[in-house]
Amino acid sequence: MAVASDHDDATKICSHCDRAIPSSNLDLHYTHCSRNLEKCKICGDMVPKKHAEEHYSSTHAPVYCSLCNEMMAPENLALHKGEKCPQRIATCDYCEFPLPAIDLSEHQEVCGNRTELCHLCNRYIRLRERIAHEVSCNGVPNTTPETSRATREAEREHAPRRRPPPRDFSTRRLVFTIAITGIAVLLGSLLFQSKPDQAQLH
Repeated sequence: MAVASDHDDATKICSHCDRAIPSSNLDLHYTHCSRNLEKCKICGDMVPKKHAEEHYSSTHAPVYCSLCNEMMAPENLALHKGEKCPQRIATCDYCEFPLPAIDLSEHQEVCGNRTELCHLCNRYIRLRERIAHEVSCNGVPNTTPETSRATREAEREHAPRRRPPPRDFSTRRLVFTIAITGIAVLLGSLLFQSKPDQAQLH
């Protein structure tokens, strides 16, 4: 029978959907409820039997992350894409360059070792140490030999590199010389050919 237990004198609990139904309507409700509705095994919601498959596929069927193709429950997808997906876009702490999270650690290892000039103490500071340096920097240049050598090395790294002189200068000169020589030879041969022709005419 449809009666499971009393809720109060006016209602009873439907044994199919576990809802409190007025006692006078219980038999009619149970007939309709058991014929048309079924309880989802995952979320416990009552869904129309004809839409049960659609409910599962749209609400509970595993989904794939569009970035890394990992399969998961749909309720986990937003958290995965926002915080856990190795292919999500993350930003470098030092240069703010966007790149996949899986590559971030390696990139920051290199990027954090770059140096920038501190305008207070005139020393080159690694980017990974910049915040700690800014807290402790008193603006006095450190002139110890080791620091000076490190500063000179950093300055050499950052100094604009001299461009080698263009190599095509000697090549251009050689091509020009060959062209002039070729023209001279051509003119000479034309002159020598025309003299015997003039001698034959006389």
